[in-house]
Amino acid sequence: MLALTTEMPIIDEVAAREAARLLLSNWQAGTCIPALPDACRPASRAEGYAVQAALQAVSGQSLAGWKIAATSAAGQAHIGVDGPLAGRLLSARVHSSGALVSLSGNRMRVAEPEFAFRMARDLPPRSGEPYATQEVLAAVAALHPAIEVPDSRYQDYAQVGAAQLIADNACGRDFVLGQPAGMDWRALDLVGHPVQASVSGRLTRHGKGGNVLGDPRVALTWLANELRALGEGLRAGQIVTTGTCMLPIEIQPGDEVSADFGTLGRVEVRFAP
Repeated sequence: MLALTTEMPIIDEVAAREAARLLLSNWQAGTCIPALPDACRPASRAEGYAVQAALQAVSGQSLAGWKIAATSAAGQAHIGVDGPLAGRLLSARVHSSGALVSLSGNRMRVAEPEFAFRMARDLPPRSGEPYATQEVLAAVAALHPAIEVPDSRYQDYAQVGAAQLIADNACGRDFVLGQPAGMDWRALDLVGHPVQASVSGRLTRHGKGGNVLGDPRVALTWLANELRALGEGLRAGQIVTTGTCMLPIEIQPGDEVSADFGTLGRVEVRFAP
């Protein structure tokens, strides 16, 4: 059973907003910091989520949905954690397939093909019984191929720990959403479902659904219960992207990335020169 965030935050609102403003200013400037100052540094996952909520508030952006970081062994190694983290998809950072995205200020410079779900109805916070996978899937409207383009506002993001990474929106930056799958994805074996990505003809990489916490549907269920424990909940219309299904793909300005999900469709993104 994957651990969920259950502790209550003790960081106060002033400190959370101070941390959020610092992270946002570095995000906007394309700069980075070694770590958050002691006075506003989250000491737990719950405190990290409190800063993350403040980050969305001070950004002035609406919530388009949620991302899950570190749902694969490769993703966990990449940011130095041992389990998944939830982050927010900020509305101004969600793009349609084929979009031109800037890498200016992005130090990670990787693209991550992902299985994403759009919710049909709410899964509100509740006490007691966790959400079961079938209950969560019954609330899903569609499955989409997607590409996440993460980044961090820390100089060495693999060393700051889960609480500070959560505060920094779980390494969230840009997200590219493909069209909904036009076939009955519920009948598919998503665990074994193959994905192939290519970068400007110089690199091809392969992955599968089983690289995402063993099954993208398991990752979605984890997120529903992480938010349930935080008192957040999932809302109809929100997107949940479940984490990279392959090793993060190295990219550079001018690249074009295409991720082919076979019968589920494909998604593409171009990076400005």
